[in-house]
Amino acid sequence: MSPETLPVDANSERTGVTPLAAVAARDDSEISQGLAEKPVFAVRDLSVHYGKSIALKGVTMDIRPRRITAIIGPSGCGKSTLIRCFNRMNELIPGAQVSGEILYHGEDIYASGVDPVVVRRHIGMVFQRPNPFPKSIYDNVAFGAKINGYRGDMDELVERSLRRAALWDEVKGKLKKSALDLSGGQQQRLCIARAIAVEPDVILMDEPASALDPIATTRIEDLMQELKQEYSIIIVTHNMQQAARVSDETAFLYTEVDAETSARWGILVEFGDTGQIFTKPRDKRTEDYVSGRFG
Repeated sequence: MSPETLPVDANSERTGVTPLAAVAARDDSEISQGLAEKPVFAVRDLSVHYGKSIALKGVTMDIRPRRITAIIGPSGCGKSTLIRCFNRMNELIPGAQVSGEILYHGEDIYASGVDPVVVRRHIGMVFQRPNPFPKSIYDNVAFGAKINGYRGDMDELVERSLRRAALWDEVKGKLKKSALDLSGGQQQRLCIARAIAVEPDVILMDEPASALDPIATTRIEDLMQELKQEYSIIIVTHNMQQAARVSDETAFLYTEVDAETSARWGILVEFGDTGQIFTKPRDKRTEDYVSGRFG
């Protein structure tokens, strides 16, 4: 699965510079040589401001491919702010400013000339609450492919995406029915099918099961384990048990407070193997959080 060349603005085309060209050049032979083990994201000194207020400060971490990375921490520590940085969704919020670097396969997604719309095509997102379009099940899955000019067999793409999202057997006889008629868990899996229909490289999930019942939550967690064979997954979750169950690596964020101004911002306290984070954390704050002393 090799992302196509990301488009650039007119100025970049005149200079002959194509941001993220290294991403477009990847192929299966390179993956087999072990290059896929290089970070899918290298985050360097990342900070986010909303207007004059800082929301996230100085985050540095590497996200490895074909793994599930969980982001945990107490409310207000910047978990959703951080995950939205990976596909530039924060730019849709008035007054938001991002500094530092996020390198996607070695190329800066915030570099001049990189089209954020196409970044989001490679880095899909599933939100906390299912948000299917008021269209048929079929049209929901086909939507992204259609607007991106897909010329292949649309029926085959829709079926393949629904199968990957473990939903095909439940909806194959009612593809023309409204997606809004599905249950909450089915709607969330439909949103996952819609996200993977455009063949992304990464799937971001912002508390994808928080609005679902336990049975639907289990289906989503099982699905994530299947999808990580093909995709890199980053998940924000307030549920520490869920993070321990599904993730390979975990980032713990915490809120830092300025004693003079009472201003608050999120910081990355600890990042590492999930087993280590939950059983032998290096930082006392991590230990207190995962043991339930606060949060």
